Amino acid sequence: MIPAPRPQQILRPVTSGLIVVTILGALLANLVPLPMGALDLRPDFCALVLLYWGVQQPRRVGFTIAFMLGLLVDLADGSLLGEHALAYVVLYFAAIALHRRVLNFGFLGQALHVFPLLLGAELITVAVRVLAGDELPTAGHFLGAAFSAVLWIPLCGLLRLPRLPKTRTDL
Repeated sequence: MIPAPRPQQILRPVTSGLIVVTILGALLANLVPLPMGALDLRPDFCALVLLYWGVQQPRRVGFTIAFMLGLLVDLADGSLLGEHALAYVVLYFAAIALHRRVLNFGFLGQALHVFPLLLGAELITVAVRVLAGDELPTAGHFLGAAFSAVLWIPLCGLLRLPRLPKTRTDL
């Protein structure tokens, strides 16, 4: 027996301004300093927002924005130039490739699909660093990807708020 499709709410169209504001907000959130012990749990907000728009609106952001955002994160973090740019382009490609599948699930199911993508992006940055001569990180380094996947659920809810239809109140 085929399950009945879930009723979906019709959302308002996405504006370019909303996309720009969310990407700039994610970049600013990545710049917030954290204590040394909390660095392993730092979510990559730029990767999350880029992944969100890649899943929700795959034709609106583009690979150029993903690459430029990665370069900005590289400059801000002081990491190898191109490290995050490569990871974000691959992440955005995966988001576009899987966007129809991910949208078939609720927020929790989406988070389970998003986790391997975020982990893959983190593995790309680690591979670039190791090829450049850095040492292998500990397993705790990858907790940030798991924490980012947990943050997917409130992020989806938050980024849907401006797109919800306005309610009419007749007096």
